[in-house]
Amino acid sequence: MNREWAEKNKKMQELIGKEKTFPEGIEVLLELRKELFEQITSIVREYPAEAFWQMPFAGAEGYHSKTLVYSIWHVFRIEDIVAHSMILQDEQVLFREHWLKKTKSPIITTGNELQGEQIAEFSKKLDVKAVFEYAKAVMNSTNELLKGLEYKELKRKFTDADKEKLIAGNYVSTDENAFWLIDYWCGKDVKGLIKMPFSRHWIMHIEAMCRITSKLSQKAKKS
Repeated sequence: MNREWAEKNKKMQELIGKEKTFPEGIEVLLELRKELFEQITSIVREYPAEAFWQMPFAGAEGYHSKTLVYSIWHVFRIEDIVAHSMILQDEQVLFREHWLKKTKSPIITTGNELQGEQIAEFSKKLDVKAVFEYAKAVMNSTNELLKGLEYKELKRKFTDADKEKLIAGNYVSTDENAFWLIDYWCGKDVKGLIKMPFSRHWIMHIEAMCRITSKLSQKAKKS
């Protein structure tokens, strides 16, 4: 894991654990998210559309086995679902701002159910720039959530009713590679969700995206 990102993530987790330092922890988290999203922005600006559905590490174990645009979709669908359907319990950005039509996505799920060539085919259908704009909208929405969050809310847990709501919304595929997410999310409190989908999850996938772009650049130089 990128040392600077890992250190900021560790610092954030320590700070939000105490009421006195909680506001500072949120500031560190927002700073980390800003840096990470700048990395995504740089990739979107520098690479052509066809790079976003290529899989230079196809078949490998790890997040780098995906595509660039799948990674963006996946990270921000999860964040949208967790932030809005779970924490805020309001309408997701995807539906509120008609991003499904704009992105041309054939699915509303996180994409965990997709494997191998399915990921490549899914990626080819997406409008990369629209997916990026959707990601930005989700990030901004979550940042507002974080700014308004109070320390006392961190221990809020989720119920069977919350699980049923997620299942009914079909936001997560019933495929075994995806359905576990619902129990995973609902097994955490708000603090736990901040630690994973809103921070560490970003780091893991953006590091994978950097590996993908590095490999694509190497191939481009050789050719």
